[in-house]
Amino acid sequence: MFLSTISAISFVQVAIASCAHGVEWIHPFSANIAPAAFSYGTTTGPLNWHNLNANNILCGSGTNQSPILLNTTSSLAPSGSITLNVPPVPNVAFENLGTTVEVIINGTLKAGDAAWNFKQRVSHCSRCATSYMLNVSMCRFHFHTPSEHRVNLVHYEAEMHFVFTAADGSAKITVLAFLIQIGPGSSYPFLENIFSHLPSIPNAGQTTQVPRVDMRGFVAHANQMSYYQYTGSLTTPPCSEGVTWYVATTPIPMYVRTYRNLKNTIGSNSRYTQSDLGQANILHLL
Repeated sequence: MFLSTISAISFVQVAIASCAHGVEWIHPFSANIAPAAFSYGTTTGPLNWHNLNANNILCGSGTNQSPILLNTTSSLAPSGSITLNVPPVPNVAFENLGTTVEVIINGTLKAGDAAWNFKQRVSHCSRCATSYMLNVSMCRFHFHTPSEHRVNLVHYEAEMHFVFTAADGSAKITVLAFLIQIGPGSSYPFLENIFSHLPSIPNAGQTTQVPRVDMRGFVAHANQMSYYQYTGSLTTPPCSEGVTWYVATTPIPMYVRTYRNLKNTIGSNSRYTQSDLGQANILHLL
């Protein structure tokens, strides 16, 4: 089921975590993780990100910001346009970043003619979007509640983001996003497996190991989906633009109890909906 429509401004008080978690990098297997330098309160929340650091100027002035409102007129990448590959792997790092929970795992993506590698955390970097190793097959994905993107004016209960860097050595970033719909019927086993370890990382800065993650069933379905496609931005500071987004048109299922466990750990961490692409930044309209 969908959540009720929520106005963009209502998210001003919400804590956020998003595809830009790579801007606060440390080694993925460190025991202690530095907290994010932004939040979703009134002082360091979305309306004030552009004042927190000079590098965040696009958070308040960018005209191609994410997330956006999607609908039936949005550009579509048809079924079979992407090839996601995430082989089974043992001993996967699962982290509580304070702004979200994140999984580190090997994987690659090919979308059209562009081959991408998942972004790798290499060292702590305060709000820099380009200080990372490229051409390395390291995948990370994280979660938001409720969904950052809205479809036909409404939010789904959650959203999952896979973040990639280009395999050609450039600093280009792409995000593969999946809207999550809760219900009693089904859930992907890899999500149930990962979230069974949430009790081990209840607080920001904690890391645990998931003994084995096998996403092959999910990947097979993902490669058959169609995707909304657009060029936007990171959804956390520094809100860098030129990010390629693929948002699955079909939501993926999650058990209600699993969603509640996720929500209890990360709270609400979605940036409010941004202006239409190419239009004045929403902060200029307030």
